[in-house]
Amino acid sequence: MVVDKRDTGENGAIRRRRECLECKNRFTTYEIVKTPLIVIKRNKSRENFNRDKIKNGIVQALKGRPVNEKKIEKLLQEIEMEIKGMNCMQVKSQIIGDIVTEKLKKLDKVAYVRFMSHFKDFKDVKTFKKALR
Repeated sequence: MVVDKRDTGENGAIRRRRECLECKNRFTTYEIVKTPLIVIKRNKSRENFNRDKIKNGIVQALKGRPVNEKKIEKLLQEIEMEIKGMNCMQVKSQIIGDIVTEKLKKLDKVAYVRFMSHFKDFKDVKTFKKALR
């Protein structure tokens, strides 16, 4: 039986104070409603948010660069927190890409340029130079 129910204010969690009807022991449960974050891709298709896709892109951009796994993990956490902190159920892939490029820009300039060239799909040197400026 639920004795008390409160919103914790953290991650939308609900705290419930319960009491067993048989033994009268009390205990607390926390319930979190998790709704999947949907990514809207450039071609308008939709898919569930996948942290591994972001990690793969970052790892590719950082290939051969002096950045350790801890920094990559920290970067991924920051990116994921920023995306989920937007409190929306759907986010465009371009927004995610912009967040990643800004974070990479602060971490490693070469990785930033590599990621951006793929993300922005540069077709020629002229476009590449313009973006560098």
